[in-house]
Amino acid sequence: MLRLFLLPLCAFALVAARTAPAPIATPIRLGTSFAVRSPELGDVRAVNVVLPASYAKERTRRYPVLYLIDGGVEQDLLHIAGVVQLGGIWGRSDEAIVVGIETRDRRRELVGATADAALIKKYPTAGDSARFRAFLRERVKPLVERHYRTNGQSVLLGESLAGLFAVETYLAEPALFTGYGAIDPSLWWDKEALSLTAKARLGDAQRGRRLFLAFAREQSEEPAAMRRLVEGLKARGLPFCLAARPQLAHATIYQQSSPEALQYLLPAKEAPAPEFGFTVRCAPGM
Repeated sequence: MLRLFLLPLCAFALVAARTAPAPIATPIRLGTSFAVRSPELGDVRAVNVVLPASYAKERTRRYPVLYLIDGGVEQDLLHIAGVVQLGGIWGRSDEAIVVGIETRDRRRELVGATADAALIKKYPTAGDSARFRAFLRERVKPLVERHYRTNGQSVLLGESLAGLFAVETYLAEPALFTGYGAIDPSLWWDKEALSLTAKARLGDAQRGRRLFLAFAREQSEEPAAMRRLVEGLKARGLPFCLAARPQLAHATIYQQSSPEALQYLLPAKEAPAPEFGFTVRCAPGM
């Protein structure tokens, strides 16, 4: 009898499943993408904007801006936007507007001109970082400030060659941003040329602008360029955080150090609760 009773129920369930309406699919909106024409670069670039969760609710509030190099959707945008969001939720770092700037030819856009014949032969397009910086200054920042409620605080963040670009911008045009984050910057590029000029380029122009420097195992094993930069910063008495992480590799340091970088560069209005264990581990004396 039990078997005979279950058979109609199974048949009813099968018919119900076939006639039930299909689940409604709704796209998840991460942010807004602008196609920005760049006379400096001679093309059109994606500039992706992700707003804080509170942006639509707190209509008079103004926010700091995090400018992310390699900020395409298929680059570092999702990673860093998530770190910013989580930092704001936990009170580890301030809520911020994330602006991801797409890169295409990273050696063209993120490194300065070189006289090294071997590098020019291997990377014939390299050396237009000044043009990319002009794109940020003339197109990207005005676009963001025109469309969004910004508070005047702006931070530049990049890793590897993008970290090198962050250091170069800090040296060449420090007033462009109020803070700089360079995660394992490629100071080895062009026979460590940028570090060789660092001390002479540091001074009052950088004063008051935070700099977060994180270095992984590879640069800890060959630290000459890092030491030159750090010694120049110390000699000028400039504020910076040196996050030496020899236990991490170039491939792992960005994911693990970015929350600390944002905590240092975009500090929350109130210090996070000690029991959360959020610390920025700068080298002693930094």
